[in-house]
Amino acid sequence: MDHDNQLTADVIVIGFGKGGKTAARVLADAGRSVVLVERSANMYGGTCPNVGCVPSKMLVHYSGERRLEDDAQEFFAKSIAGVRELTTAFRAGNFAAIDGRPTAMVLTGTARFLDEHTVSVGEGDDAVTVTGATILINTGSEAIVPAVPGLAESTRLVSSTELIQNDHLPRRLVVIGGGYLGLEFASIYRHFGAEVTVLESAERLLPREDDDVAAAVTGILAGDGIRIITGATVLDVRDEEAGSIVRYEVDGDSGEVEADALLPATGRRPVIEGLGLEAAGVELTERGGIRVDEHLRTSRPHIFALGDVNGGEQFTYISLDDARIVLDQLLGSGERATTDRVAVPHTLFTTPPLATVGLTERRARTEGRRVRVARENVADIVAMPRAYAMEETRGLMKFIVDSDTDLILGAALLSIDAQELVNTVALAMRHGITATQLRDSIYTHPSSTEAFNEVFDNIVSEA
Repeated sequence: MDHDNQLTADVIVIGFGKGGKTAARVLADAGRSVVLVERSANMYGGTCPNVGCVPSKMLVHYSGERRLEDDAQEFFAKSIAGVRELTTAFRAGNFAAIDGRPTAMVLTGTARFLDEHTVSVGEGDDAVTVTGATILINTGSEAIVPAVPGLAESTRLVSSTELIQNDHLPRRLVVIGGGYLGLEFASIYRHFGAEVTVLESAERLLPREDDDVAAAVTGILAGDGIRIITGATVLDVRDEEAGSIVRYEVDGDSGEVEADALLPATGRRPVIEGLGLEAAGVELTERGGIRVDEHLRTSRPHIFALGDVNGGEQFTYISLDDARIVLDQLLGSGERATTDRVAVPHTLFTTPPLATVGLTERRARTEGRRVRVARENVADIVAMPRAYAMEETRGLMKFIVDSDTDLILGAALLSIDAQELVNTVALAMRHGITATQLRDSIYTHPSSTEAFNEVFDNIVSEA
């Protein structure tokens, strides 16, 4: 049936991200023949286990372990070695999990559509043509380098990928952009001992969050020694022998900062270049993502787009949920949709982390809702001894509660274990658990969750 350079499959998956690999595994187990195409042998499993969530969160952990007497450079190099060891193991495991299945195979090479059912993989004599009835696109996103004169040409420009693959700790790191990725890397490298400056164009960090929450995060980062410059327009970058000079402007006043490494963290865009989507008749949105409906079908009903490439929220767990929707289309009842998503949580992995879900207080009031706000600083929560036991009492917990129904509308948790706590809150929100029920539940001790027993009693405002 198949020749060496011509393959047919029930399903072609382009890109080895979370959504693609999950769908590929389940479809193969269901008896479908699957060909998964990944352009880089370093990316089996996608961004998260190789260059994203897993290595960066490992570095968060390692950076918190550094003692004052540890040599910064030596400790950093050892930490990077630990990251490499784990990501290499994950990569091999991800490859085997797909290629080891009887009806699935992994092809390494760049995919390009020839028509709506056929892709070419690789170049020249090594090129393989694959024809599939169903095609899943899961090519992810890539960092945007902002159009700052001299930045793209700078020898000290690094991507987040390059930063965590280099075992040399930069002495001075300048982060352009104070979003999730920018602040996480600022926090990580500051804890490793680098001098870190964040240049953010907005008037304050985290403009989508409430003022008190953003101020608390900013205070923690500044307290750790990170220099934060908001309202900053980056003018240009000039390489010199001793370092790169970054010039910026705030309210008409110019300043400059020297860097040994420059990390642009101003956003990511879908990876579609070279895919040949025109040949397949796949349409894009105005913002450059692949246009999909609520079932993730593109303008060609047999072609789906999962994960960052469809222009949705750029989180691994959204890509995983995308896989559930597509699998429901291909193997199930076809009812699951992106519109089903309720109370999707997010976590910014600073130290301590900020985890949020639902509405901010500002948004709830803007929508005209009657709300109660429960808020308490972690250091004041008597029912949370774990914070003291772990020597991390910074931060706050804030809940937005509907005055009429007692339902939780939103939460911002800036605390130790916040990335876990927020999942309990999100589950409560999805299933109509009230603030009173969450307050009066039984939690293990000592845990961070038992803070809920107290925080809901601390109502700071009514409306």
